Amino acid sequence: MRVSDAIHETDTGVIIDFEVTAGSKTICVPGEYNAWRKRIEVKLTEKAQKGKANMQLIRKLSEIFGIPTSSISITAGAKSSQKTVYLEGLSKKKAEELLLKK
Repeated sequence: MRVSDAIHETDTGVIIDFEVTAGSKTICVPGEYNAWRKRIEVKLTEKAQKGKANMQLIRKLSEIFGIPTSSISITAGAKSSQKTVYLEGLSKKKAEELLLKK
């Protein structure tokens, strides 16, 4: 898995690119790495209605990375399956390490 290609470091945190499938039977965060799109695939049980899937993704990322939900925001793709998420206060190395543990 080349998750490092989907993670981009900024001065204050990291940006991670995800490919989201909403309405799945099981939740899987993170899932496989999509080398063609350079995104980490995730499956969410919430449907993509009224921001429910986005909130589930933010809550799950908060659990994985141990940061508050207020430090996580969807910066692109809020109404798309291809989402870009900003996580404040994380280094690229730490983000990779935590994603690979899952």
